[in-house]
Amino acid sequence: MNMAGLLKKLKAREWAYALAALTFIIAQVWMDLKMPDYMNLITQIAQGGMDPKTGLAWGLSDIWKNGGCMLLCAFGSMVCSVITSFFVVRIAANFSARLRELLYRKVQGFSMAEMNRFNTASLITRTTNDVQQVQMLITMGLQMMIKAPITAVWVITKIAGKQWQWSLSVAAAVAFMLASIAVVLLLVTPKFVRVQKLTDDMNRITRESLSGIRIVRAYNAEDFQREKFERVNEDFTKANLFTGRITAFLNPVMNMTMNGISLVIYWVGAAVINSAGMQEVWGLFGDMVVFMSYGMQIISSFMMLAVMFMIAPRSIVSARRINEVLEVEEMIKDGEGVGETWETGTVEFRDVSFRYPDSEEDVLSHISFKAEKGQTVAFIGSTGCGKSTVVNLVSRFYDASKGKVMVDGHCVREYKKSELAGKIGYVSQKALLFSGDIQSNVNFGDNGADEAMVKKAVEISQSTDFVEAVKGGIRGHVAQNGNNFSGGQKQRLSIARAVARRAEIYIFDDTFSALDYKTDRELRARLRTEMKDSTCLVVAQRIGTIMDADLILVMENGKVVGQGTHRELLENCPAYQEIAYSQMSEEELKHA
Repeated sequence: MNMAGLLKKLKAREWAYALAALTFIIAQVWMDLKMPDYMNLITQIAQGGMDPKTGLAWGLSDIWKNGGCMLLCAFGSMVCSVITSFFVVRIAANFSARLRELLYRKVQGFSMAEMNRFNTASLITRTTNDVQQVQMLITMGLQMMIKAPITAVWVITKIAGKQWQWSLSVAAAVAFMLASIAVVLLLVTPKFVRVQKLTDDMNRITRESLSGIRIVRAYNAEDFQREKFERVNEDFTKANLFTGRITAFLNPVMNMTMNGISLVIYWVGAAVINSAGMQEVWGLFGDMVVFMSYGMQIISSFMMLAVMFMIAPRSIVSARRINEVLEVEEMIKDGEGVGETWETGTVEFRDVSFRYPDSEEDVLSHISFKAEKGQTVAFIGSTGCGKSTVVNLVSRFYDASKGKVMVDGHCVREYKKSELAGKIGYVSQKALLFSGDIQSNVNFGDNGADEAMVKKAVEISQSTDFVEAVKGGIRGHVAQNGNNFSGGQKQRLSIARAVARRAEIYIFDDTFSALDYKTDRELRARLRTEMKDSTCLVVAQRIGTIMDADLILVMENGKVVGQGTHRELLENCPAYQEIAYSQMSEEELKHA
């Protein structure tokens, strides 16, 4: 399902616009084909003779009358064309806007598993460039692809029964054009697929170079990145040149065919008129003039189709790419909803195992623990041991492969996504701020915090000092990705965003790594006081961050190798001892 699947998303009003456009196209074609009839009458009037209807001799007024009718037809054709364009543009613009919205909504609902299928650059290309290609096809297709066959069929019915030599000449010209179009399509369609993929690569490399500009400059990697870009740009240029050269071949072919058919019609007409009697000469001459006009109409129709066939392959490829996103079956689906729960702020893992899609091995194996309301549960271990994956299962970024993840006594699969998210204040491993101001970043989404609550959240997160130093305070400007703040400042504002949510459960995924020890200690002390009734899940690398947790889970290779309090683990867990003594001295640990 490609273009046809997308067209099913047109609304009833847009189908009505399409029907109206079709009506005006038919009217335009009728007027265009009526003009040769008046031309034939003017030719007969110029020969002299009698009007068969009135029996009177033709006069100059009859030429003016038929010429005026031709002008009216030409003007009416222009008006119909303008009205058709109005309807078609409305359809295309509304449809493309809806496609972009559908793509955006679909991507917003993707879990991490679906996001891994499409890279960010590809999703941007599909939402912009691919939608634009489809819009162009609709804009031109509703006019050209409908008008051309209607014109061709109508003309054929009008010239049927005329001189067979002329009909055969036009048929041969049409067959030649169709063969040329077929050859071009076979050559360019595979290249259009490659062009769209190369567009993804261009966007990806450009995005990487711009977002990582500091790293690129720090390592003098400008030439390296430039070479990467130039390689893709060269491939992109070659593919576009190939498709451009092949499709450009159609223009001279069409012009040659049009000029050739004119010569053939006149050459055949000369032979036919030369062999006709005196009484038939003027009639045949009039037929030749009319046939020439109709022949040009047919050739023009196929020229319009040729233009469409140059646009259609790329648009069809784009439609396929759009459908690939829209037809993705989401792995994380809404539950029926839970409503009121008999537990509050509890998180429990019951023999949970997890593996990523298409992976052969479990990332997590048989994880079991329970966090009661008001408790702090921490996860520590080496890089890649599965700490972040555990908390990602609580937020349903992924679903467990085996076992159950429980929140407030219910499996997370039973919750609606929005319902579960409303219970959780999440601070990601990578601190991310959105362009706008500080207040909009702290009072984000459905936090519903007023200005006083925003200021309190900023104060709790130890951000007051630098927020007040910003021009405008909490109304201060935040650049894209928060680039006008340091890593530690972004982390504290991310924590403020979670605090403003006033959630039952807080998840801190390695959130304190960019903070100095003093700020880390003060921030955790303040969080303990302010969030004493909320459950906290903390992923950390530093022992100092989690020493006061109610329960610490030590992880290795996706398994829990020890759990308990700091003192218990120091006594009976070798893995925890190794981490602890690598970061702090025995005296510091004893003092702590």
